[in-house]
Amino acid sequence: MTFTPLHGKRITLIPLESEHADALFHCSRFPDIWEHLPINIQSIKEMEEHVQEALAGRERGDEFPYVVFDKQLNQIVGMTRYLRISPLHNSLNIGWTWYCPEVWRSPLNTECKYLLLKYAFEVWEAVRVEIFTTSTHRRSQQAIERLGAIREGVLRKKFNGLDYVIFSVIDENWSVVKNRHESFLDYQNGL
Repeated sequence: MTFTPLHGKRITLIPLESEHADALFHCSRFPDIWEHLPINIQSIKEMEEHVQEALAGRERGDEFPYVVFDKQLNQIVGMTRYLRISPLHNSLNIGWTWYCPEVWRSPLNTECKYLLLKYAFEVWEAVRVEIFTTSTHRRSQQAIERLGAIREGVLRKKFNGLDYVIFSVIDENWSVVKNRHESFLDYQNGL
């Protein structure tokens, strides 16, 4: 599976590299970011370890991490990943997504998920994409539902002893989900 930078109108998803740790740490110093995630990064060393863990996942072939670059702000504003990549089953997850509060409640997350889903279904030809979030992260659940993913249930104590809500988009639903994203993003003329 090959991954490339993904370009949208407002953002570019750039493959993660070690040198992104400083910019990621700079935009991550808000306690609210970590409130519903299974980690709480408080130092540059912890961010460097987090980045190295993501890069190790890429080396294993079961993850592909990106930094989220906001063209409007001209800076890195967060991170996201493809996870649990399964070429055998043509499926993967989208997760470990977080942003600095400055871009919360903006179209940025919608465009990020659109780019990731579009690449997964149209280039990689996935049959299923899952999106997980913690059961306590109501804002994230609402955002995922708004984008057209189907809530499938709660996985109790799935990762790090936390309960997770699982959503999915399958290939048969992609055209409807794609149109929904494009209407939100006003992409009548494409990217």
